[in-house]
Amino acid sequence: MQLGILSDTHGLLRPEVLPALAGVGHILHAGDIGRSDIVPALAAIAPVTAIRGNVDTQAWAQAFPETIQLTLAGRRILMLHDRKALAGDPADDGLDLVVSGHSHRPGAETLAGVLHLNPGSCGPRRFRLPVTLALLDLAVMPLAPTFVTLVD
Repeated sequence: MQLGILSDTHGLLRPEVLPALAGVGHILHAGDIGRSDIVPALAAIAPVTAIRGNVDTQAWAQAFPETIQLTLAGRRILMLHDRKALAGDPADDGLDLVVSGHSHRPGAETLAGVLHLNPGSCGPRRFRLPVTLALLDLAVMPLAPTFVTLVD
């Protein structure tokens, strides 16, 4: 299963996002959605699992949890908006993937066999950071994301 992973749209669903996600089997949004119509627009492409971030304070956002654990294609995934809020040891919890956002900085590192992935931000540009999302094939081991730069 190919995942499309994004975060920090902050109310802006850039036109480059939709074609970049074409063909994915599931979309993960790691919070700071920013507007109620973002998740439904993504759901037109593939099923979406989304969490709320620190800017998602409006009434519509209460439908989204702050964290969630799910299993897709046999991989155990934890989503939280800010990686600094991670409690416990993901390896001890049997997780394969931790997805977070918040920093707007794309990055990935594997710690004790668990991939920690931040897809970056695909909403409004922050500072001089690139505008990115990530693609991840859950069938390939070790898990290795591909970052898609939407705007340099």
